[in-house]
Amino acid sequence: MTGTRHDRSLSFGAQAAAYERGRPSYPPEAIDWLLPAGARTVLDLGAGTGKLTTRLVERGLDVVAVDPIAEMLEVLSGALPDTPALLGTAEQIPLPDNSVDAVLVAQAWHWFDAQRATAEVVRVLRPGGRLGLVWNTRDERLGWVKELGAIIGREDARDVVDAGVALPAPFGAIERHEVEWTNYLTPQALIDLVASRSYCITSPSEVRTRTLDRVRELLASHPALANAAGLALPYITVAVRATLRPESGS
Repeated sequence: MTGTRHDRSLSFGAQAAAYERGRPSYPPEAIDWLLPAGARTVLDLGAGTGKLTTRLVERGLDVVAVDPIAEMLEVLSGALPDTPALLGTAEQIPLPDNSVDAVLVAQAWHWFDAQRATAEVVRVLRPGGRLGLVWNTRDERLGWVKELGAIIGREDARDVVDAGVALPAPFGAIERHEVEWTNYLTPQALIDLVASRSYCITSPSEVRTRTLDRVRELLASHPALANAAGLALPYITVAVRATLRPESGS
């Protein structure tokens, strides 16, 4: 992989607009499963351009978005001007102790220092609060999606998702839930999806250009894609949740 893990984790700002155009949202079933009953105040940690934030705001929740990249938060605030959007990291969350009912992390936990992030999540959660993690992973069992994966490589999250997330005490038992669904997008949105991947952003320009050209070639030549105005990209969304034991609040 090109660049250090830290560099790649902070690279998305260069392609914030492409990230917003190309990345999918999250299926309602997964979000409902992650949220604890009665939750009112939710922190979207590593919120990016607000793919998950939007779904939470639509539920009428009081949402705070935190992300370390100003360009991503600028896109989020353009769409959600009434939602607090704060610069910050998972290792130093800019919120008071015991201030939220749930912390949700979409497509980002694998970038965090898990030990430090866990301590901060415990600090900001109210006793009995919920930590929910979610990732969209491409379902590469079908022909053209498998070929796409061969071009653009393994997703950064897959090692964590496949190995299983481990969370130390004071969190209780970890539960896992998967949702299979399909995202419908345009050919250009698929290009944006690839362009917004950290590997592509941090690659030398010639590597980046070659990768995007190969995706365009796939779009033009694959029987399921050629001349199509819209594409059906199957996903498996992996959701993980754990509840803070009531006696563990700060």
